[in-house]
Amino acid sequence: MHKILVAVDGSGNAVRAVQHAIKWVAGSKDATEFHVLNVQPAITFGGVKKFIGQEAIDAYYQEEGEKQLQEVRKLLESSGLPHTLHIGVGYAAETIVAYSRQHQCEQIIMGTRGHGAMSELLLGSVTNKVVHLADVPVTLVK
Repeated sequence: MHKILVAVDGSGNAVRAVQHAIKWVAGSKDATEFHVLNVQPAITFGGVKKFIGQEAIDAYYQEEGEKQLQEVRKLLESSGLPHTLHIGVGYAAETIVAYSRQHQCEQIIMGTRGHGAMSELLLGSVTNKVVHLADVPVTLVK
């Protein structure tokens, strides 16, 4: 069974990435399983953990991740394709690549927000970092 990781962030481009992935495997005779990953940025500022328990922080990650997975969950459920949904926490690119390796995904598909070359030069981007860190093919959907 082929395993494909689709990284989503709740954006329109992420939804298009899922639509692309579904359409791409629909014509394939090979069995494919989708792993859909949403990465929440870790809360690390100002000693917030002194005042808010880990349980509340974990609930926040889960709630925000569920919001960002809501639309793609509907798409995948209506497609009938096997899939798992996961919410990770950490730096997005590193978490995406680590998940891909851990679950032996053969490809990563993700949307890009289409930022201009200047902002990418100054700030870097999650997609650019994933492309450089991943050891499997990465498909970017705009």
